[in-house]
Amino acid sequence: MAKTSPQAAQQKPDGAKDVSFADILQQKLVPQTVKFSAHALQRLQEREIELKPHEVEKLAEAMQKAGQKGARSTLLLYQDMAFIASVKNNTIITAVNGENLKDHVFTNIDSAVLIK
Repeated sequence: MAKTSPQAAQQKPDGAKDVSFADILQQKLVPQTVKFSAHALQRLQEREIELKPHEVEKLAEAMQKAGQKGARSTLLLYQDMAFIASVKNNTIITAVNGENLKDHVFTNIDSAVLIK
């Protein structure tokens, strides 16, 4: 009967990195960077909407949640601001705030997320 020995550790090609499951999981959990369309950037400037980094992160998290539910185009409501976002493209399409929200009708959306 032949002796069996433990398998030798497989060698990785030069330049290959050890990527742990935790690293991959963390990459999936961290929301992707939100993009802003040219139209959205114009609206932000016209309406004097300034977003802080933590606010952009909240938008990204809300878009990710909407995407997990199958949303494609979502309305994000945060404080006195509203954003229409393409979830698939991870892009804010337009932004509305304050007085502009009064009597505003949002169309072509399939979901809404209230952000606290």
